[in-house]
Formats: sequence, C-alpha cells, structure tokens
Amino acid sequence: MIFIRYEKWRSYLRYYPVTCALILANVVMFIVLSLNGGSTNLYTLVEYGATVNVGVETDELWRCVTAMFLHNGFAHLFFNTFSLLVFAPPLERLMGWWRYALLYLGGGFIANLLWVLISSRGNVEIGIVSVGASGAIYAVYGAFLYIAVFQRAMMDEGSRKTLYGLLVMGIIMSFAAPNINYMAHIGGLIAGFFIYGLIIRVFKRKRR
Repeated sequence: MIFIRYEKWRSYLRYYPVTCALILANVVMFIVLSLNGGSTNLYTLVEYGATVNVGVETDELWRCVTAMFLHNGFAHLFFNTFSLLVFAPPLERLMGWWRYALLYLGGGFIANLLWVLISSRGNVEIGIVSVGASGAIYAVYGAFLYIAVFQRAMMDEGSRKTLYGLLVMGIIMSFAAPNINYMAHIGGLIAGFFIYGLIIRVFKRKRR
C-alpha cells in the first residue's frame, strides 16, 4: 500500500523535499495571512494573490500560482496539508523531485486558470474569490489515475482501490459541499493525468 506512511520524520524530509517545501510554504503563507487581516478575510486573500473571476484580477495570471499557497481558514489548510503529507510522497519518489514539482505547479496553474476562464464568462454580477492547493493536489491524483490505468504494474491492488475510492468521494464532495471550487478539482485531475503522461514521455527516467 503506497498511501500508508511508514517513514520517520528525518527519512520523510530526505525522501520528499518538494512535498515538505510545499507544506512549509502553505503554513508560512497561512501565518502571514493571519497576521495581516486574517486568512478568511477576502480583501486580504485578494491582496496576497487569490484568483478572482471579475475585474482586472482575471488577467493577472500570476494569481493562478500564488492562489495555490493560500487557504481560507485553518480547516482548509489542515485538509489540504493532510492530503499532501499522506498521498503525494509516492509520486515525488517515483517521478523525481523536479518532475514532480513541474506536475504539481503546472497542474495547479491549469486548474486555477480553467476556473477563472470558465467562471468569468458572461456578465458576472457577484465576484468569487478562490484559493487553495486543491487543484494541484487533484493533479497529483490525476497522475496516480494514469498510473492505475496505464501502468498497473507500478501500483498494487490495494492502492488502486484506495485511489478510486478517494476520487469518487472527492468528486461527490466537490459538488455536494458548499464553497468548494469543483471546477478547479476537475481541471486539476484532468491536467495531472495528461501532464504526467507527457512528462514520462518527454523526460524519461530510470525506474527504481
């Protein structure tokens, strides 16, 4: 089962440096937000790089990156950090640190960009502010889905079942729960699936 963490903290830091850096960046930015108006203050979130579907902010593509490291409240930060901590490490180990970083950031960027493009179409009367690492995390899930479908020998049966259950529950909750950016989740899942397939073809790596 690849989604069970057996490592001690020192081993975790050594094996998964990018995942640790991403978690640290999320926590640091949460502290910064908390000290400058609060992580649930929409004006603070926009000031520090949230994506918005109205106004001039829709053309600021850098927000599709910065929004990945901002979270609306502690619960939002906790669940995304838990997902990174538990589910992302096997992919970093498999792909190598820079390929994994490319997939995570690229998938998160595309997820946020798709949300902005789709949600800003037409006459938007009430603007929506969106933040969180969920789009990038779903890109990681998308990569695992590619592995489960096309590289079955690289994932055991228990891990495949866990992944499928996680995706089913995640998609249901994306639509059923309020204030969740389901478009970023779906966009990240699709982006991660195709980015992973592209990376393993363009940047081939010896498997260990």
